Amino acid sequence: MSKIFHFSGTDDFFPGVSIYPNPKESSLLLSLGRHVDVYFPSRKRSRISAPFVFSGEIFEQKRPSVEVLPDECLFEIFRRIPGGKERSACACVSKRWLTLVSNIRRDEISDNKTTGALNFKGVDSEIEDQDVEGGGYLSRSLEGKKATDVRLAAIAVGTATRGGLGKLFIRGNNSSRGVTTVGLRAISRGCPSLRVLSLWNLSSVGDEGLHVIADGCHQLQKLDLCQCPAITNESLLAISKGCPDLTDLTIEGCANIGNEGIQAVARCCPNLKFISIKDCPHVGDQGIASLLTSASYSLTKVKLMALNITDVSLAVIGHYGKAVTDLSLTSLPNVSEKGFWVMGNGHGLQKLKSFTVKACLGVTDLGLEAVGKGCPNLKRFCLSKCALLSDNGLVSFSKAAGSLESLELEECHRVTHFGFFGSLLNCGPKFKAVSIVNCLGIRDLNLRLPLSRCESLRSLSIRNCPGFGDANLAALGKLCPQLQNLELSGLHGITDVGFLPLLESCEAGLVKVNLNDCLNLSDKAVCKMADSHGWTLEMLNLDGCCKLSDVSLIAIAENCQLISELGVSKCAITDSGIIALARSSLINLQILSVAGCTMVSDKSLPSIGKLGQTLLGLNLQQCKGVSSGAIDLLVEQLWRCDILF
Repeated sequence: MSKIFHFSGTDDFFPGVSIYPNPKESSLLLSLGRHVDVYFPSRKRSRISAPFVFSGEIFEQKRPSVEVLPDECLFEIFRRIPGGKERSACACVSKRWLTLVSNIRRDEISDNKTTGALNFKGVDSEIEDQDVEGGGYLSRSLEGKKATDVRLAAIAVGTATRGGLGKLFIRGNNSSRGVTTVGLRAISRGCPSLRVLSLWNLSSVGDEGLHVIADGCHQLQKLDLCQCPAITNESLLAISKGCPDLTDLTIEGCANIGNEGIQAVARCCPNLKFISIKDCPHVGDQGIASLLTSASYSLTKVKLMALNITDVSLAVIGHYGKAVTDLSLTSLPNVSEKGFWVMGNGHGLQKLKSFTVKACLGVTDLGLEAVGKGCPNLKRFCLSKCALLSDNGLVSFSKAAGSLESLELEECHRVTHFGFFGSLLNCGPKFKAVSIVNCLGIRDLNLRLPLSRCESLRSLSIRNCPGFGDANLAALGKLCPQLQNLELSGLHGITDVGFLPLLESCEAGLVKVNLNDCLNLSDKAVCKMADSHGWTLEMLNLDGCCKLSDVSLIAIAENCQLISELGVSKCAITDSGIIALARSSLINLQILSVAGCTMVSDKSLPSIGKLGQTLLGLNLQQCKGVSSGAIDLLVEQLWRCDILF
């Protein structure tokens, strides 16, 4: 100890020798350097945070952690890693590293000359090129709780090594850690090949988030914004400047987007082909007019729903919509008869092929006739909840629209059976399909129809029209002999009296028949159909026809060799009917529904198992006679079949 007290400050302090002669006491020392020892007296062991550790009798220096480096240094290290797979591996270490790696833009990654100096083993320079040049064909979707910034960062890093992210769908939001600008910035930096972005119900995303997308994703072609209240015109201004290749834009429920944003898109995106705007109260005639005038030769599909536009917008569409092929107008309260009349007489919708109008009081007989004359290539026309449309307008439209192929009417209550049959008699030679849904004005009356027939009609659908009955059905059979697809759903007035003449009149052979909830049809009608059309019948839905029994199934089994889909839910069938189906060598069913058939029991199990050789879907819901044990056996046996029970 004397040497300690005589130390002058220039001499070595016991170089290479312990101050204790007993080597066991060296455990009380912690070496801080080559020539310095520090003594710790015996006491309760405590945590030691010094950069030195010891194992047994040997002291080792603890390696410093890379975590002590600031973000700037780590960023420089990560961007010099030559392979995308290696960077992805680094991103798996921690959220901090993930965030740093995801914020590396591809143009910030060091080139092969720089990374080659680091001498990474097993890294080929060609791999770097493959990692950086992504085609953008991968698709990712985040919903609800999964929609967080961390997951977006992981997507940005992970897809970069496998071709690049092309489509991203974010629906909903995490209540505590939702998507913000941080996550979108990671996508912007790591996914320059992004072409499709869909944001639904994201209250935490605002203009800053769309700004970073516009800065990094210049290849963006399709943008979908739904229920994003924080997004304003500033976002569309940025997108229009940063993404000039935009072709599809959907805006729904964004209350802060108005004419200014729409005008910016129209001005800067010359390739815009599809526009859909719904429930945006600040979008008016100015925005719509700018779209049609600026993109008159590129815009092909237009959907306008729940907007405060007026007849001015319809006039502009009718004059400048030279390339429009699909037009949909829904819930436009400020549009009148004049708007539709001017639109039809604008002669600009020469290429229009599909036109849908819903809940627009401006649709009247006069306006509809003008549309028919002004759209010579119109093929599909859908009218829904147009309360002022009557028989005269429908017939006049049918005469004017010579290229019409499909007509759909829903909740047009002023249209009666006269308008319905009149449209069939006056349609052009290309008319193929008609659908009438919930039209309360149609009544069942005996009509004296002319000798001319609608030979071109192939598909007929009448749903939930309580006034439609046997007289109308028999008349349809005479008027439309080439029917192949027939849907009579929810028609309680249909009986064998009207259905049998229809079957006799159909010359081409029925292929798809849906008689869902036709309560008053009997086995006689089904047997006649199986006998007359069994050679062509492929799909038959008899769900809810409660008067049908095993007799119908036996007739189907004996005659319908092409049938692949059969529904007999809530019918009065038993195990005998299922057994008859299974015994038939002609049947190759893929879809079978017997839901709610209470007289089907476990006895049908072997027969269902035999049918299961070809079945892909089986519905046994509410079959009280089938035990859970039998269902377990079926699930095990029919492992290729989707079973509902």
